[in-house]
Amino acid sequence: DFRSKGRLRYVGRHHLQFAGTGGYFLKAGADAPETLLAYEDFDGTAPGRRRTARDGEAVPTQGLHRFEPHLLDWRTGDPTWQQGKGKGLIGALNYLAAKGVNAFSFLTYNRGGDGDNVWPFTDPSDKLHYDCSKLDQWGVVFDHATALGLYLHFKLQETEMDDNRHGAGGGGSPVPESLDGGALGVERRLYCRELIARFAHNLALNWNLGEENTQSTDEIVGMGSYIHDTDPYGHPIVIHTYPHQQDKVYEPLLGTNSPLTGVSLQNAWNAAHQRTLKWLRASAAAGRPWVVASDEQNDASLGVPPDPGYGGFTGKARRGSDQDYDLHDIRKLCLWGTLMAGGAGVEYYFGYSLPQNDLTCEDWRSRDRSWGYCRIALEFFDAKAVPFWEMTNADELVGNPTHDNTRYCLAKSGQVYLVYLPQGGSAELDLNGAHGEFDLAWFNPRTGGALSRGSRAAVGAGAKVHLGDPPADPDEDWLVLVRAELDRRSTQ
Repeated sequence: DFRSKGRLRYVGRHHLQFAGTGGYFLKAGADAPETLLAYEDFDGTAPGRRRTARDGEAVPTQGLHRFEPHLLDWRTGDPTWQQGKGKGLIGALNYLAAKGVNAFSFLTYNRGGDGDNVWPFTDPSDKLHYDCSKLDQWGVVFDHATALGLYLHFKLQETEMDDNRHGAGGGGSPVPESLDGGALGVERRLYCRELIARFAHNLALNWNLGEENTQSTDEIVGMGSYIHDTDPYGHPIVIHTYPHQQDKVYEPLLGTNSPLTGVSLQNAWNAAHQRTLKWLRASAAAGRPWVVASDEQNDASLGVPPDPGYGGFTGKARRGSDQDYDLHDIRKLCLWGTLMAGGAGVEYYFGYSLPQNDLTCEDWRSRDRSWGYCRIALEFFDAKAVPFWEMTNADELVGNPTHDNTRYCLAKSGQVYLVYLPQGGSAELDLNGAHGEFDLAWFNPRTGGALSRGSRAAVGAGAKVHLGDPPADPDEDWLVLVRAELDRRSTQ
């Protein structure tokens, strides 16, 4: 329950800090379905529509969520509205929290975009009047999430309607769904102000200026600055964009050029380490360290696959001649790849062609094993008292100056080092410049639990040292915790 920890705030570092306890935050959770708020139990919510090519008639395309598989997760005493509505979605949040993850995301407006079924207005064409009963019901869900310890990732707009440069066929044709054509006008100010006024009291959230955002730099800065100046709680402000547009969108926003506190990354699942590290280092060099998370995993049609056997799924995700991958690859190169870069965590995107996909997901149990791997990772940093907020990437110390996916290192120099081996085996760690003796222990990221001893229990500093062999399963992924003897004793 976040109410025991205080507000989660940006403090000029690569991780957010709880104002009450002083602890730092790593996240893991769900990025799908992005249409989470297209829920049939909310007032004034209707299926998305599209125009047919033949006669221009609008026909339903995207239905509404029911979350029926999660009705069994609702508990007596949990909130509902209007004589028992809301149990499916409330139960879904209960399930996520019970799995040990701590975040989920959702669009608050996607009219004209993917799904076309979420808006806060009394009518999707009337952007100056807000649906108070619907927003009250959203608030019930968000307040329950806060009590469960679930971070709220508000995605404020969808790419198809964030400005006036989209529309049918592109080319700058008008987008009537866009708020003020992308600029900071009456509609956009009111939209941001309403969301802040109604929901900013929640303790752990960020305002994401838009999924796959294509606004101009001036429009992004204008919208972000208005949120910064209006939100009395100073919640983090981030932005998300396409993988191939990151340099174009993010670079002009570094440092004091914008009020951004971080970025929400979309990349290939096996590029999470490299892309996270790029923006951590670029933002630090610009004088305003960003909180960087891996929140959408490409290939866009696949994302994070379901568990093997779920809905008949074989366990392997593959498109065309591309190399196939599975939930273990996601654990190794996306989850741990992000954390070992020094990133703030992950949210898992489900693609659009696999069971329980990005728009139609009704059952978060489809990724049950992946949530378990996330819990194991989060529990490791907490239970082993690893000061991740004081650690930086040091792949060079394990002979990986190009930051490829062979092995990763995260370090607080001279005190504690993490070495992650995605493919198992062992490695050398450069302890030149350090002093004293270091304890070696191995952690199993597949099963969690206690630390184990490998073939070496300790090493001396002052040289490159071999970490020895893992305690078992040498071809599986392992994490080595290398800690100065004095530091280890002080945190036991």
